[in-house]
Amino acid sequence: MLRILRDNARISYAKLAQQLGLSESAVRKRMTKLIKAGVIKKFTIIYDTGNEIRAFILVRTRPPVSVPEVSKKILELEHVEAVYEVTGDYDILVVVRGEAIHDVNKSIDYIRGIPGVAGTNSMIVLRQWV
Repeated sequence: MLRILRDNARISYAKLAQQLGLSESAVRKRMTKLIKAGVIKKFTIIYDTGNEIRAFILVRTRPPVSVPEVSKKILELEHVEAVYEVTGDYDILVVVRGEAIHDVNKSIDYIRGIPGVAGTNSMIVLRQWV
């Protein structure tokens, strides 16, 4: 069910039930359970305006400020689409979208100024393959 919803979150319960070989009421009950359990947090879209600048910013933190504290501060930024805590040399991955490179630069400058941020590494998206 989740795989189908990931590809098309707007699919009707009737079509979803047909693809799964279940009744529509069974699909509704399962969806309700998944939403209440927090497995499905929101229904959203993936969009591409073609003119936006999209960037991934890797963030390294340093004690005594915790990674969740830094993540929450980053999430407050206007152009931030997503914040992930990750493993590896960096602690946080930030996805930023802006109308111009200025928006991305502003986000990077803000992130670098957050207490507990030890460094960043930014990557501008050139092309997306879906």
